[in-house]
Amino acid sequence: MNKLVTGDCVDGMNALLPASADLVFADPPFNIGFDYGVGEYKDKLADDEYLQWCRRWLVAIWYVLKPTGTFWLAIGDEYVSELDVLAKEIGFFKRSHICWYYTFGVNSPNKFTRSHTQLLYFTKHKTKFTFNAPDVRVPSARALVYKDKRANPDGRLPDDTWILRPQEIPEGFPDDHDTWHYPRIAGSFHRRQPGAANQMPEQLLGRVIRACSNTNDVVLDPFTGTGTTLVVAKKLGRKYIGYELSEAFAKAARKRIAAAKLDEPLDTPIPKD
Repeated sequence: MNKLVTGDCVDGMNALLPASADLVFADPPFNIGFDYGVGEYKDKLADDEYLQWCRRWLVAIWYVLKPTGTFWLAIGDEYVSELDVLAKEIGFFKRSHICWYYTFGVNSPNKFTRSHTQLLYFTKHKTKFTFNAPDVRVPSARALVYKDKRANPDGRLPDDTWILRPQEIPEGFPDDHDTWHYPRIAGSFHRRQPGAANQMPEQLLGRVIRACSNTNDVVLDPFTGTGTTLVVAKKLGRKYIGYELSEAFAKAARKRIAAAKLDEPLDTPIPKD
């Protein structure tokens, strides 16, 4: 427990005892030809080959997840439908389909700028799972905007669209509002890990981990990258397991994990650079 293994995640998960993890967050390669710059990843497989590989790690996640466990998947538009169907075929129950819309999108000269990621939220059991609603409630618009005394003082659950356009509405998305508004960690941000191609913001993982796991639960990330999931798990008092194929990324992740402290604040969603 509390380890990051350099190697293939399918082999690694299958080597664990069954039902070892409470929460899995997977952010795999999107198979769109992205240059990770490390040599270990081939991000442009034939469709059949990519989906066969995805089935292997989805089955491994099913194997390693506890009966009451939760699985989150971050994926691009190109394969979101196929992986949604695959996960449900394997036995997962889908609870939410979230669109994380961010600023600092990936520019392309031949199409509209990519500025969102799909987040699929599944549980292994249809009704028995962890969801800590009080830990992720936020003030409602009824309370914040309309000052309505009928508003629930405990707030409301966040929406399933996470929006960010702070440069257009600088005061429009306070950190505790009911819309998730976490930016992509662009290359110019001071918190960007060297060489990290698609680093997730800590606040995004924080909400997922708070909502879908408890203190001392095991959080597993099969595609650890530079370690954001494991760093946040450590800060929030969870145990963690990670797998990363790239030695360079694994080295960076271990450095971040070692530096993280229990109860240390997560990085703020709006960069101060």
